[in-house]
Amino acid sequence: IDYDRLTLGGGADVYVSFDNTRVGQLQGHGLVKCIQQQGISKPVVAELNGDPGDNNATLFANGYNSVLKSLYTSGTLAKGPNQSVPKWDNQQAMTIFEQMLQQTGNKINAVLAANDGLANSVISAETARKLKYVPVTGQDATAAGIQHILAGQQCMTVYKAVKKEAAAASKVAVALVKGTTPPTNATVQNGPGKTTPAQLETPVPVTAANIEQTVIKDGFLTPAQICAGTYAAACTKYGIK
Repeated sequence: IDYDRLTLGGGADVYVSFDNTRVGQLQGHGLVKCIQQQGISKPVVAELNGDPGDNNATLFANGYNSVLKSLYTSGTLAKGPNQSVPKWDNQQAMTIFEQMLQQTGNKINAVLAANDGLANSVISAETARKLKYVPVTGQDATAAGIQHILAGQQCMTVYKAVKKEAAAASKVAVALVKGTTPPTNATVQNGPGKTTPAQLETPVPVTAANIEQTVIKDGFLTPAQICAGTYAAACTKYGIK
């Protein structure tokens, strides 16, 4: 079993993960919605992609670029700096984003960040430069990411329920041990002319409006983890107890 990440060219019988192209699509749609809600006209959109050696990062990018490409072409959005972050390193991401700001004279109006860690790097750079917080996406529904959403510093994140992924892998493992056909719902490309059966779970977009119904309801995060310190007031505002 390839779990969470596909080993390209590998020999796994089944791949268990989330629909990572869909993750990227949710990020793209989420960013566009936040831009529209804030009334930003023809924004310059920067992209902070994940590690170029990570197949998941490639799938995320395929997903959000499928949403953003036509908007770049039509001129609805202006494509700004676009760079991958080696090893998903947050410190490198901050340096890269600071360079993007330098290149554009701080004229970046929105950021497609591939996960919450990269989003945090964007927010840190904005804070250091005393810039207005622009719409920025995320992924993984980390406590910090959720806090940034409540504080109005981050647009959205994507929640991938670990319990669902683990349960799916367990069912596949039992089937393989028993010699029966494992449950799958998709096939994925695994190198030239090769496909692998897959069980892909469904990712969920998270905004301030549905934090309680998603990550808290599932027990992924607790109100105590989210509402600590300066975020208590934001939790009260959104009815999180």
